[in-house]
Amino acid sequence: MWNWIVAILSDPNTRWILLGCLLLGFSSGIIGSFTFLRKQSLMGDTLAHAALPGICIAFMLTETKSVGLFLFGALVAGIVATFGISWITRYSRIKQDAAMGIVLTVFFGIGVVMLTRIQHGASGSQSGLDKYLFGQAASMVMTDVYIMGGVCLVLLIACLAWFKEFKLVSFDPGFARGMGLPVAMLEQLILLLTVIAVVAGIQAVGVVLVAALLVTPAAAARCWTDSLALMVVLAGIFGALSGATGTIFSTLVPNLPTGPVTVLAATVLFAGSALLAPRRGLLARRLRSIQAKSAYMREERATLQTLATQRNQQERGEM
Repeated sequence: MWNWIVAILSDPNTRWILLGCLLLGFSSGIIGSFTFLRKQSLMGDTLAHAALPGICIAFMLTETKSVGLFLFGALVAGIVATFGISWITRYSRIKQDAAMGIVLTVFFGIGVVMLTRIQHGASGSQSGLDKYLFGQAASMVMTDVYIMGGVCLVLLIACLAWFKEFKLVSFDPGFARGMGLPVAMLEQLILLLTVIAVVAGIQAVGVVLVAALLVTPAAAARCWTDSLALMVVLAGIFGALSGATGTIFSTLVPNLPTGPVTVLAATVLFAGSALLAPRRGLLARRLRSIQAKSAYMREERATLQTLATQRNQQERGEM
């Protein structure tokens, strides 16, 4: 076992990929907990798909294959998408989930058109933009890991600094507004942090799958606890485990993509949590149901026996 771990970590490139995926999973799990509790799971998917036209525009303007420029374009596109969702929700009768669906399809459609145009251009084959659809964690270098480390640090500091405010906004925004908290500003801050997490994860898992790292670890953590603080910690741990699992399996099995395996690992963690969690797990709930039914049947039998005894005593008294 130890030799196996040493063999995997002996490759410097594998170490950077492993560290990057660990940081990505941890940071995505932390901020994903708040989007999950606010019932905005579609938001991560929307922002991820909205990032594609930003990446394409960055390449079209510079004609340079630069990860930093691509991520900056994705960040700008994600911020524009959040303002678009807020504008549609505020100035129309369309609800937020429908607004997110509209922004997702429009931005992703524009991105696919731009990507097709770039691929048919003179330098399109060398752009590498198609790798941002499903991710390519194997292309990570030391600079990318430093970026993910900075993103993870920013998200962690923000969540620690505004934990109480995020908690109130997530569970009862009306009460938070009554306490004088700037609810709209806090909601926009959560969205901005979500955009940052999404942009950081695009290179590893792609715009199609990055939303899964926001939702799945948080959903798995929710099965184990009712405490928000513990849920955030568990979501970060589950996300980091998913990233590590994806890296290890893709290293051991040739031609196995890291991003999809990372998402599958997170899904397995969620399935195990949904099945085995002591309070919310399916097995625990089934066991409690069987125990409650057994207790009810025992009470029914005891009641019937008591009634039968009383009836026999009455019949003997009449005789």
